Amino acid sequence: MFKPIPGGAVGLLDSSGLFSRVHMSGSDHGAKMLHKIINVTVRDVRFPTSLEQHGSDAMHTDPDYSVAYVLVDTDSGLKGFGFTFTLGKGTEIVVCAVEALAGLVVGKSLQEIVSNFRGFYQLLTSDGQMRWLGPEKGVIHLAAAAVLNAVWDLWARSEGKPLWKLLVDMDPKQIVSCIDFRYITDVLTEEEALDILVKAQEGKQQREDQMLKEGYPAYTTSCAWLGYSDQQLQQLCTDALDNGWTKFKVKVGADLEDDKRRCRLIRQMIGPSNTLMIDANQRWDVAEAICWVSSLAEFKPLWIEEPTSPDDILGHAAISKALAPFGIGVATGEQCHNRVMFKQFLQASALQFLQIDSCRLGSVNENLAVLLMAHKFKVPVCPHAGGVGLCELVQHLILFDYICVSASLHNRMCEYVDHLHEHFTSPVVIRNAHYMPPKDPGYSCEMLELSVKRHSYPEGEVWKLHMKK
Repeated sequence: MFKPIPGGAVGLLDSSGLFSRVHMSGSDHGAKMLHKIINVTVRDVRFPTSLEQHGSDAMHTDPDYSVAYVLVDTDSGLKGFGFTFTLGKGTEIVVCAVEALAGLVVGKSLQEIVSNFRGFYQLLTSDGQMRWLGPEKGVIHLAAAAVLNAVWDLWARSEGKPLWKLLVDMDPKQIVSCIDFRYITDVLTEEEALDILVKAQEGKQQREDQMLKEGYPAYTTSCAWLGYSDQQLQQLCTDALDNGWTKFKVKVGADLEDDKRRCRLIRQMIGPSNTLMIDANQRWDVAEAICWVSSLAEFKPLWIEEPTSPDDILGHAAISKALAPFGIGVATGEQCHNRVMFKQFLQASALQFLQIDSCRLGSVNENLAVLLMAHKFKVPVCPHAGGVGLCELVQHLILFDYICVSASLHNRMCEYVDHLHEHFTSPVVIRNAHYMPPKDPGYSCEMLELSVKRHSYPEGEVWKLHMKK
C-alpha cells in the first residue's frame, strides 16, 4: 500500500503498519528536491476549555487551551506543521515572536537545515539581538519551539516516516549532531552522548517491536481537575478504571482539607495497588510544600509534581530530601526553561521524575539533550502532556527514549489527557492505557483546517459566538 506525501516522498506501508520511504526512479522528484522554505505563517488558535473547567488547577483556574500554530511552506509543495502550547491570553505575543523568527527560516532548504541542524537550532536561539529576550527561555523560546517543531514535522514527512521512527532509524552520530551541547558539557559531552546511543543499539529492534505491539504506558490526569465536582470525579474515575487505567493524577494545592477529601476519594476508588500522583502546579513555598505533602502521605502518592516555583532548583532539592522518608518523589519539568536548568535539577538531585515538554523546550533538539542527561543520572522520564496536541507530540519523544536511550520502563509513564484530540489529523491512539506508536508521516502536529478556522482568535466563529454572550 502506497501513500503519497504531497511534494515529497512516497510512503510504503510495511508489515508493521509503518510508512517507509521509497526512492523511485524517473518521476520521483521528491527524493531529489531540496524543499526550499518559501513562507512561514502562524495563527492564534484557542479553545474555550475554561467554560467546563477542563485543565483547571491551583494556579491556572480558567485556562483556555491554545496554540500558536505554525505552517512552513516549501517550493515543492511539501508542508510542515508545528505549534507551541499556551493557556489563552498572551498567545498573540507568541505569534509575534514566531513572526520575528520567520525571517531566519525563509529561504533555507530542508536539506540545508538538517545537514547542520545544530547550527540551525543555534541560529534560531542565538540571534545577536533577539536572544536578549531570553536567552532560550520565555516567549521567544516558545516561538523557537513552534518553528522547530514544524521543521521536524517537515523532515519526517519528507522521509515518509512518523517522527519517532525517523529518530529511531538515525545513526547515533546523526542524533548527536542535532544537539546543542553548549553549557552542558560539564555533565554530558558529545562523546558520552554517542556512547549512550551506541550502547542502546543492543536490543533496539526488540524494543521497537514491543512498542508496536504493546505501546508505551500512560497515566491519566483527566479524572481529577481541581474544578471538577465530586460526582464528576467519581464518574470519570469509574470510567477510567473500566477502560484499563491504573495510574491516576490528582490536582491539589488550593485547600488542604479539600485535598485530603479528594485524595481519599480517589484512593478508595482506585484501590491500594494502583498508582496515585499529586500535582500542585507551583502553588507553595518550600516549607509549605513539605508540610502540605507530608499531610497527604497517608494516600501514598508516587510523586508530588511542581510543588514550588519551577525555577527554584535548590527548593526542589530541599523538598526532595524532606519527602524521601515518606517514599514520595518530586516530579517537575513542564515549565523548565531549557537544558541548562534540567542539568542543574539533575546535578542537585532535585527531582526523582523528569518531565520533558515538547513545546516548552527548544523542540526535539533540546529534548534529545535532556533525555540523554536523564539517562546518565538514572532519573526516569515521565513526559508532561495534555493541553492542545501535547500528547500527540511527546509520544514520539518517549518512544525514542525507550527504544534508543533508556531501554527501561521501570517507573516510567507518559501523561495522557482526553481533551481536544478530535481536532488533529493524526490523533493519539490509546489502547489498554498505552500510547500506540503513530503510523502517519510527520510529528502529528497537523490540525484539521476546519477546527483551526472555527477556533482562530478572535475571528473564528467559536469566539465570535462566545464574545456575544
